[in-house]
Amino acid sequence: MPVRSLRSSVLRWPDREAVEAALKAWLQAHAPPGLLALGYFGSYARGEAGVGSDLDLILLVRESPLPPWQRPAQLPLEELPVPAEALVYTIEEWKALPQKSPRFAEALRRETRWVFGADPFHP
Repeated sequence: MPVRSLRSSVLRWPDREAVEAALKAWLQAHAPPGLLALGYFGSYARGEAGVGSDLDLILLVRESPLPPWQRPAQLPLEELPVPAEALVYTIEEWKALPQKSPRFAEALRRETRWVFGADPFHP
């Protein structure tokens, strides 16, 4: 979480290295069943994060009985050091993404930093 110095009004926000280290530790404790890959994209991945930036996660799972919009609710994202949002795709949904949403799939291919599993764009 952000930390305010007692002698300064400057708000410090965790940098990418600190957030990535926390994400790896979080993954050790909270990996969902069937997890194939975990990465992050957005401002943290581009190195543009600042005070108030959130962490945009992408998780690929083998399968899920839940619809896509319910899957992130199963993750304790509040335990990460910054606000986080997650997209959870099954492998079949992931394979279909370039046809369903080509611009988004290209943005993910360009900027996602994978911290677990193989880069699904370059198997």
